[in-house]
Amino acid sequence: GVMIRRALLIALLAGSVCATAQTRYPAKPVRLIIPFPPGSSTNDILGRALAQRLSDALGQPFIADNRPGVGGNLGSEIAAKSVPDGYTLLIGTNGPIGISPHLYKALGYDPLKDLAPITLYAMVPYAIIVHASVKATNINELIALAKASPGRLLYASPGNGSTPHLCVEMFKRQAGIDITHVAYKGGSPATIDLLAGQVQVFCPGLPPVLPHIKSGKLRGLAVAGPKRIAAFQDVPTIAEAGLPGVDGVVWNGFFVPAGTPKDIITKLHGEIASVMKQNDVRERLIASGVEPQINTPAEFAAYIESET
Repeated sequence: GVMIRRALLIALLAGSVCATAQTRYPAKPVRLIIPFPPGSSTNDILGRALAQRLSDALGQPFIADNRPGVGGNLGSEIAAKSVPDGYTLLIGTNGPIGISPHLYKALGYDPLKDLAPITLYAMVPYAIIVHASVKATNINELIALAKASPGRLLYASPGNGSTPHLCVEMFKRQAGIDITHVAYKGGSPATIDLLAGQVQVFCPGLPPVLPHIKSGKLRGLAVAGPKRIAAFQDVPTIAEAGLPGVDGVVWNGFFVPAGTPKDIITKLHGEIASVMKQNDVRERLIASGVEPQINTPAEFAAYIESET
């Protein structure tokens, strides 16, 4: 009887310890893996802003941890292999989550099995932009320029298989033109060479390049998404220029390693959703050319499967 009573007591104590541990989440700093270089990408800019808001809301630091490499695959793999205890989050985008499984033979993780989605938080439209010296003020003039001298124009990308690479390849196919691909090791070096006029064309996410377009160093020709962007109202879509089917919209979302407790996912979802409802956060996203989004873990999972 004593043994059973003691076992029951231990079980009860263990249960109450677990319960307090769960109600007290987070009890220590949380790591937010951003699988792209600091400063150069929309994911970094947005990720840091949201990490700060989550720190304020939850009373524990959310620390941005940049792990760039292989188009976001490296950081995504680190997150997928982390302990599923709620203390590692990942900013996931359609590159490493939706595209990479179809491009790489030996990917070190299975995005659908090894990561648990929390929510979508932003849709980032991409746009075809050119250096100011390029003699084209709209997409049809760029097509005419490319047709006049095949292979002469150079376009940048942050790497093979990245959205900017696929976006321009779709555009080339639809327009029937030949422009030459120059792959860089990330968005920053690609943007630097575009600003210097070493390459002429790029299809990046808007937030990092919008200031250069406003200052006149770069020119926006067409948005590679389904509709015009609030921060970029006078620039038409590629479809408006007569080329449907060029899809350059990148989604950003939060993930945790698969197996993270349900209640932690629910808590994180609630906190991220309330941060995203803050007016200044929404305004900042919209002003930088981003569409704020929130959905449930189940909706996000279904969306990822459709994208894949």
